[in-house]
Amino acid sequence: AARPSAFIARGGGAAGPLTMGSTRLMATQQATEDEAALVAQAPVHPSYEVVGAEHVREYDATLYLYKHKKTGAQVLSVAIDDDNKVFGVTFRTPPEDSTGLPHILEHSVLCGSRKYPTKEPFVELLKGSLQTFLNAFTYPDRTCYPVASQVTKDFYNLMNVYLDAVFFPRAINDPRVLAQEGWHYELENAEDPLTYKGVVFNEMKGVYSSPDATMSRQIQRELFQSNTYHVDSGGDPTAIPNLTFEDFKNFHGRYYHPSNARVYFYGDDDPLERLNILDSYLGEFDAVDPSSAIQWESRRTEPWSVTSKFPASEEDVAKGKSHMVSVNWLLNDKAFSPKEQLGVSMLDYLLLNDISSPLYRSLVESNLGTAVIGGGLSSELLQSTFGVGLKGVAADKAGEVEGLVLQTLENIAEEGFPQDAIDACVNSIEFNLREFNTGSFPRGLSFMLGAMREWIYDGNPADGVRFEAALTELKDDLKARGGEVFVDLLKDLLIKNGHRLTMTMEPDSTLEGEILKAEEDKLAAVKAGLSESEIEDIIRETAELKAAQAAEDSPEAKASIPALDVQDLEKEAKTVPIEVTSAFNGADGSAQLITHELPSNGILYADVGLDLSQLDFDELPLLSVFADMLLECGTKSMDETAMTRRIGTHTGGVRAALLRDLVEDPAGAAVAGDEIVHYLFLRGKAVPDKIPELFSIFKDIFTDVNLDRQSRVLEMLRETRASMESSVVTSGHSYAATRLAARTTGLGVLREKVGGISYLETVKELLEQAENDWPALLARLEAIQKKIVDADALIVNLTGDKEVLGSATPVAESFAAGLPKQGKVAFPEGRTTRTVDLSGMERLPDVDEGLVVPTQVNYVGMAGRIYETGEKVPMSSAVVSNFLRTGHLWDTVRVMGGAYGGFCSFDRVTGRFGFLSYRDPNLAGTLENYQSSADHLISAELDEKTVQQAVIGTVGDFDSPRSVDAKGWLSLADHLVGRTDEQRQRRRDEVLATNVEDVRDLGKRLDSLNKNGPSICVIGSAKSIEEANAAGLDLKVINVL
Repeated sequence: AARPSAFIARGGGAAGPLTMGSTRLMATQQATEDEAALVAQAPVHPSYEVVGAEHVREYDATLYLYKHKKTGAQVLSVAIDDDNKVFGVTFRTPPEDSTGLPHILEHSVLCGSRKYPTKEPFVELLKGSLQTFLNAFTYPDRTCYPVASQVTKDFYNLMNVYLDAVFFPRAINDPRVLAQEGWHYELENAEDPLTYKGVVFNEMKGVYSSPDATMSRQIQRELFQSNTYHVDSGGDPTAIPNLTFEDFKNFHGRYYHPSNARVYFYGDDDPLERLNILDSYLGEFDAVDPSSAIQWESRRTEPWSVTSKFPASEEDVAKGKSHMVSVNWLLNDKAFSPKEQLGVSMLDYLLLNDISSPLYRSLVESNLGTAVIGGGLSSELLQSTFGVGLKGVAADKAGEVEGLVLQTLENIAEEGFPQDAIDACVNSIEFNLREFNTGSFPRGLSFMLGAMREWIYDGNPADGVRFEAALTELKDDLKARGGEVFVDLLKDLLIKNGHRLTMTMEPDSTLEGEILKAEEDKLAAVKAGLSESEIEDIIRETAELKAAQAAEDSPEAKASIPALDVQDLEKEAKTVPIEVTSAFNGADGSAQLITHELPSNGILYADVGLDLSQLDFDELPLLSVFADMLLECGTKSMDETAMTRRIGTHTGGVRAALLRDLVEDPAGAAVAGDEIVHYLFLRGKAVPDKIPELFSIFKDIFTDVNLDRQSRVLEMLRETRASMESSVVTSGHSYAATRLAARTTGLGVLREKVGGISYLETVKELLEQAENDWPALLARLEAIQKKIVDADALIVNLTGDKEVLGSATPVAESFAAGLPKQGKVAFPEGRTTRTVDLSGMERLPDVDEGLVVPTQVNYVGMAGRIYETGEKVPMSSAVVSNFLRTGHLWDTVRVMGGAYGGFCSFDRVTGRFGFLSYRDPNLAGTLENYQSSADHLISAELDEKTVQQAVIGTVGDFDSPRSVDAKGWLSLADHLVGRTDEQRQRRRDEVLATNVEDVRDLGKRLDSLNKNGPSICVIGSAKSIEEANAAGLDLKVINVL
């Protein structure tokens, strides 16, 4: 599949060393009259100096930059008409080693503070806030703490908790926080082996189990030899145990200071109240010099190579086709101008964005490897890098990858970039910039991260988000010099650039065992050097830590966390306007036109769907391949390069999406999980004058796709296999969840067959068939096309402004009339769509499984039905699930168990309840924690306030903001399966009415599940699964990789 195109990366360079008074930071002395007027209009607060003001007209946002007089803290206050308010505080945190200090501190400061002395204020906010974003990020050189909410009271609550957390954390006075979040020795009995535990320690073990992640970290270390990017801010598991509490505390004292802070506000709230709240924290500090500036790495003049190893299975090593090779450059050792940065982003798009891109295509068609790796441009740090290569390379071919990359770049420089490729690139990037569609991610947070790419390096934050001037300048240059603009960049940044690293990673089937043994030997040596009293100290500290983790916060501590009340919640469910027109392809037709009139800034979002209900079961596993071929194989009259560029030139993008959703019981009873609606959609977007071209593209793809592309299908299947083999190691929890569902529901079986472990085996079989019996596979693909391209079973879903919909409707009608018709469709009584009955799909055997992959961590899943088919499922179950996830499971699986994640999910449609863990050092212990959930719900001390807190968090999930296209898409799904606004309101009412007895009831149902025997699926290391079976579990062992 095509490489996902990142939102335009305009950072990657600072504007040079600056002080807060510099006119280059925010225009003041040389400001235009408009800018000077903005400065004069800036909200004035006695504790702050107004440094500058600018209006970013691209987003109609006014930016005010302040300096806190007492501390020198920099504050960016963005005034904009957006109710999804965002706050963030960012510190430069350059590490000096790979102990993971910035990462561990990021976790730790959220574990209680001076004003909010609970163990986990962060989790208390997750439980009972209407937050639309609540998290923290660790970069190689900075740490960000952002929050967002649409409710002003909630927003200020979140802001206060985060400010107190970063400036006055419990962690700097309580070593147990570092022990919990970072690392500690664990020993319960003197005769037991000594072990390491810690949340970040186990998280990074999971990261270092991924060959791709390991490779990217080694590349960064090699490209940067002298500055902070040479070490791993996330933490190397072999180095994390070197971190001391003294270093931990000193790092916080140095860098988590207002003088080193960039504080950000965004939204429609009172700008003075923002400053008031912030000043109440900053005022306790005096200015210091944190000396945190990031140093530049000088570019080298001669290329070099490095070879390393990654853990792999014996099978992979035996095949000899698992090498990974990447060629990487450090692009700049001085700041890019805005125009240069935009040009580099476009060069990256031209080289690697999709199958029409020459470098990507050359690598794919070389057959040297199974998938393109490297990611291309990375520009979030002070200096930008570029990397590209292949995975799945034969050992004897690894040396050819570098030559292929370099020769391809030389050929591109000689031949230049075709004008249609440039047009597609410029239009696609400009469309994305102007649309600014951040999906479920708050727009204000994307705005902050963009501004921070300049601001964190003492540049102008406005330069990180504006694009108009750079785009105009680049377009003018393109008019004058054409494609030479990009050829010059290609030569300067890549071909002539001597700072080039070729990294080769070799598979090693013994490496995982060697890593584990080295850790065990080191721990054994540590224990052997301890006196009896020191061993007793570790046993005591282990017990004390677990006791502290298990202890309940006092009522006074809990009461300190600011919270909303149920009365603050909106009682009415949010709705999306929808109009349905039947038979819009003619009186004798049965196609449906669905429209949603929503503000869309003049953009049409169009979804065109084909009904898949007529396909046979054995055709369903081919759907992912078929969907990919629609956009990657071209048509019979236009190859994939021309089609891809046509899409890029005239639209905001077209993609394929499979929609499969369960039909629900209207009264809310549990269903078997066998009846679904099933559609294949093409989803696109365009401005009004390009709507006819968008629908012309839809028609050409559906009716004229060139399915006879054996070589391309082989490439796609190899990429899919490589991607799945990588993701099963890094996202094993999702595969475990899919496999568990496949034991009980038809939809679960389908998802397993088209995207789970079973599909990985299918991909291998399809590869063999594509290679050895292409005509048979082609016939299967053509049969699918013939069955599904039917105007009478067509769904067209349009979302946009009234004027946009007015322009699009006649075009959609013409499109529908021009598709082949197979006869008017008869729908089941009371329905407007056909459904698929999956009851005939054979379930997976209900056998507990241990799926072995090369990893140092586990993904532990357990699930089962707690409501039988036909039994009423109350929506209170969703509230109790939220309560369990942010309480008992957080405490036992994550905090005490050391897993990076522990969570549960409840399927209200089928009545299934599931548990999952993520990057988990445990296995049997985690299953015990899952099973103890029943007793916890039955016997925990609860009051209505605690339950109402969970209600608030659940409603917050319901009401999370969505982009315009997402609203239209979700409304379409509701329509297809028959979900009504009345049903959604009833569910909301049930959530709001949840009480203590509902919690007890779900606990009893989980207790019954425990007694009847839940299903278990574990994806993890061979060692962990073997030990679990030796201890009494009966997991069927399956080697996946």
